[in-house]
Amino acid sequence: MDKQALVGALEQAIPPELAEDLASEFISIRQDVATRTLGRATPGKFVESVVQALQALEQGGQYDKQPDVDRYLRGLESRSSTLPDGLRICAARFGRAMYSLRSKRSIVHKGAIDPSEYDLRLLYASAQWIIAELIALTDGISAADAGRLVEQVPVPVDGLVEVVQGRKLVQGNVTVREEVLILLMSSYPDLIPRADVTTAMDRRSPSSVSNALGALWKDKLLHRSSDGQVVLTDRGMREAIGVAQNHLD
Repeated sequence: MDKQALVGALEQAIPPELAEDLASEFISIRQDVATRTLGRATPGKFVESVVQALQALEQGGQYDKQPDVDRYLRGLESRSSTLPDGLRICAARFGRAMYSLRSKRSIVHKGAIDPSEYDLRLLYASAQWIIAELIALTDGISAADAGRLVEQVPVPVDGLVEVVQGRKLVQGNVTVREEVLILLMSSYPDLIPRADVTTAMDRRSPSSVSNALGALWKDKLLHRSSDGQVVLTDRGMREAIGVAQNHLD
């Protein structure tokens, strides 16, 4: 599921503009977690969009342009509502926790003891749960299936990968191995045809791309399927994160 598919799924439950906002903010949070690059996401905006989405669900599509986030979430779980309990109680509590982290702790602060990454992981898990619960409102999608769909949203690598006429191009001064890792990271966790990697890297010699793919496979950093598709392993994803971090700094 890419961003547009995520937006499309959310649009079946909430207004399109809120679906776009939630998807964009969710992917920013996911990117921060994946690349360990803190401070790019705006969790406060995500929670504000969640409140607007809940209002829209309660009020036939109507919502406040500038909602009182904390007041709404505090009151939601203690009053009657047409929302399912998962959203009325759990999403309200997750949203308040996220808003508290955003307001009371600095997720970009660096100190002797740095809680930033752990705060961010909690923000991401909460955001993931809320997004999945909203998608589960769609007819025919269970909460478990919605969770799996959200988990499959690929990690964006803004600033490193540019899409031109449907082809991904890795920018920056990177090695062949690093370019392969970044390309595969940009599609993770989806399998992609090996030929697509070669096409995206047609400025490199085919043999050097093939050698890089072979070396990554030998090192167990990527998996090859029987039909010629490739995907990073967990170890490969960790190495790709390190590469992306070095080039994003």
